[in-house]
Amino acid sequence: MFVEFFHQLKSAGVPVTLKEYLTLMEAMEHDLAARRVEGFYYLSRAALVKDERNLDKFDRVFGKVFKGLESTEQALAAEIPSEWLKKLVEKYLTEEEKKQIEAMGGLDKLLETLRKRIAEQKGRHQGGSKWIGTGGTSPFGAYGYNPEGVRIGQDENRNFRAVKIWDKREFKDLDDTVELGTRNIKIALRRLRKFARTGAPEELDLDGTIKDTAHKGYLDIKLRPERHNAVKVLLFFDIGGSMDWHVRAVEELFSAARTEFKHMDHFYFHNCLYERVWKENRRRYDDTKPTWDVLHTYPHDYKVIFVGDASMSPYEITTPGGSIEHFNDEAGAVWMERVTRTYPACVWLNPVPENQWDMTYSVRMIRQLFGERMYPLTLEGLDRAMRELVR
Repeated sequence: MFVEFFHQLKSAGVPVTLKEYLTLMEAMEHDLAARRVEGFYYLSRAALVKDERNLDKFDRVFGKVFKGLESTEQALAAEIPSEWLKKLVEKYLTEEEKKQIEAMGGLDKLLETLRKRIAEQKGRHQGGSKWIGTGGTSPFGAYGYNPEGVRIGQDENRNFRAVKIWDKREFKDLDDTVELGTRNIKIALRRLRKFARTGAPEELDLDGTIKDTAHKGYLDIKLRPERHNAVKVLLFFDIGGSMDWHVRAVEELFSAARTEFKHMDHFYFHNCLYERVWKENRRRYDDTKPTWDVLHTYPHDYKVIFVGDASMSPYEITTPGGSIEHFNDEAGAVWMERVTRTYPACVWLNPVPENQWDMTYSVRMIRQLFGERMYPLTLEGLDRAMRELVR
């Protein structure tokens, strides 16, 4: 069955490997699931699913292989687990409610009646006290009041009176177009990794210690530098104006990037890049840094990421003096071209939904200046951007 589970996951598009499967088998040998189905579910999900976008696929395969449910229709037609329901009755119902059920003939009678009603009823029933419906006093259905009810087809509890939630479970695939949270951003940024050991030797080199100890005949402890992400990142953030609508998403990106990259620096600009940038917005008129200095300070192996909505007057991009805040001697497009020439790995992240980009002329212009390397600030868009930067 476990081998079938592995093949079903691969067929469903979940990228599981043999190594992950063997890890799961090793965990099972050590009884980490404690011989419980729920424990095995979480254990196998932790071992086999590495991308949150595949969680729904995993759930469907797990339900098919280990629960024997080929479809939701079969789930509705499946046998009701009577013994389990009886245990729920003993655990959750009050003495008064138990007496009411007994007055109707007991739980066995209740479940037998339910099976008959399902066989007899062909359509939806609203209200009433007999058929499986909604909002009535029948023991079966949704949104009803009967104390010994079996809830069917209801998306949430209303009166907290059901003995068992026996719903048709329908799930929606995780959306890879939604704006990112900090945790998801960290996961996406991890594509941009290149590990190296730099700095002072402070970490125990276990293999080296064992080798040298065996060779010399006495304990010889070896240390090595810690392993860090050696990728160097330079971030440029558009700030103010229409970007005020996207502050939260950009803050989450900034927070995630600071934890993921040891070598990272950032600067701010407004609308379009010109001859000056700054590090602190409260001092952006008094403490700026010439863009030329930035280009000569950070080597060409830096990965450069611009973050902005690219929404501005086209004159701010094409014309000297087009900036809305000062007179710029050179057009913004000139500075953008200098940056993309200096840093081959350069992308633009746009918090505006991708299907709205063509509505704004300046967005199309910036996108062209970046060689179409503009990506939406979504899980899928950030994944594409990181792939572009590691090419």
